[in-house]
Amino acid sequence: MALAGMPVCCRCFARAVLLAAVLGAAVAVVHAESVGRWEKAIAAMEAKDRESPPAKEGIVFVGSSSIRLWDLEKAFPDLPVVNRGFGGSCMADVLLYAPRIVVPLAPKLVVVYAGDNDIKAGTSPAQVHDEFDCLAKLIHRNLPDARIWCIGVKPSPARWSLIEKQREVNALLKSRCEKDPARMLFLDVEPIMLATDGLPDESLFVKDKLHLSPAGYARWNKLLRDALAEQNLLPSQP
Repeated sequence: MALAGMPVCCRCFARAVLLAAVLGAAVAVVHAESVGRWEKAIAAMEAKDRESPPAKEGIVFVGSSSIRLWDLEKAFPDLPVVNRGFGGSCMADVLLYAPRIVVPLAPKLVVVYAGDNDIKAGTSPAQVHDEFDCLAKLIHRNLPDARIWCIGVKPSPARWSLIEKQREVNALLKSRCEKDPARMLFLDVEPIMLATDGLPDESLFVKDKLHLSPAGYARWNKLLRDALAEQNLLPSQP
């Protein structure tokens, strides 16, 4: 399988990693530039883990800035949560770095939020789906019992013009999760983020109208906690 001639970009590199990991190719040939964008952030996570290893079999949240900015320890003080959000990452970036920042932690649950930046950058919904499918296969190949929950792309005032594409990708992500209901779950955030006029509730966002405000995260916290309770994943009360 010839990969050396692939264009130098993170997405192409992630697809090469996919082919190597899922299809069993021995070596994926890539250029150093492919990994440069997030390498500093990823290396920092790995260094922190070496200094203070997170507990295994916890809940790893991975994805873009909506994950990175989420105060998970405050939201879920009773759960072994690990934040693996990094910058303006895309689904391909999550796929690329999962072997380094997700799989080694052997989580019992992986919560993924990506696709928002992808659609903004012009990536097709089908491609986002394919990369998520690859991510799920990669995780389950290494951690067969791990659960994977996918948070749907959020509607936001800043990207409302992209709502139809976002809905398309969400439908595809939901369909993928429904193919493995014992291990996967799609969490639809659109219904909890729209006002009565059918537009995004601006009180749920900070000034950039893209990232979540404390009120927005409160909605996500409840959605996650309700799902955890329904799936019997909350700790038993004394």
